[in-house]
Amino acid sequence: MPIFHVIIPAAGAGSRMGSQVPKQYLPLSGRPMIEQTLRVFSSSNRISSVAVLLSADDLEWDAAKIQISDKTRIYRCGGIIRSQTVLNGLGELSGHIDPDDWVLVHDAARPGLTDGLLNRLLDKLENDAVGGLLAIPLADTLKRADDEQRVAHTEPRDHLWQAQTPQMFRYGMLVEALKLAAEKSSVATDEAQAIEALGHHPKLVLGELRNLKVTYPEDLALIEAILQADVSRLAVKTN
Repeated sequence: MPIFHVIIPAAGAGSRMGSQVPKQYLPLSGRPMIEQTLRVFSSSNRISSVAVLLSADDLEWDAAKIQISDKTRIYRCGGIIRSQTVLNGLGELSGHIDPDDWVLVHDAARPGLTDGLLNRLLDKLENDAVGGLLAIPLADTLKRADDEQRVAHTEPRDHLWQAQTPQMFRYGMLVEALKLAAEKSSVATDEAQAIEALGHHPKLVLGELRNLKVTYPEDLALIEAILQADVSRLAVKTN
């Protein structure tokens, strides 16, 4: 039976939000955003463990009194960039995870993941040779800008997908990929890019728009509205 573990890198500052508080701690439905992000993994009986990776000088976690499950562990091992944080976290888990176990890496500021999306990812990839990620086909037209912020040309969008998380790969393969990226001083903006550098081809699993990453203030308002709509639909079903 496949075993699934989750890593949540939460060592970033989220500077594009323009907030003094790291965005993963911003309030969402009255609680810190990261608590909502963790909830779907905590409630899934298919997930064996959850590791939250903080920076060594994080002062917000304890102050926020995040509610976590018994299978969640906190590690203060954040690096300068995301790939370093994830690699550090994988190192913390060494000896507790088999090389063939699955690791799902999920953004701390992506609180719209549902049980349905999580199970879709697990079902599609649990027997895959490589692994993969949630993603959505690109719908908007892409414009490449010049140095004066004028359109240089239009990029064809055929076969283009927008990557989401979780991104799911075998523990051993992911460690190898991120170590190689570190040795080459190459910046992998997500785990799939590091896996690609090994010559593998991650599978794209259809995600949903609601699984957006909160990056700008308007994103927070949008995901708040989505979660409130979830609550309203649930209330209608139970009445």
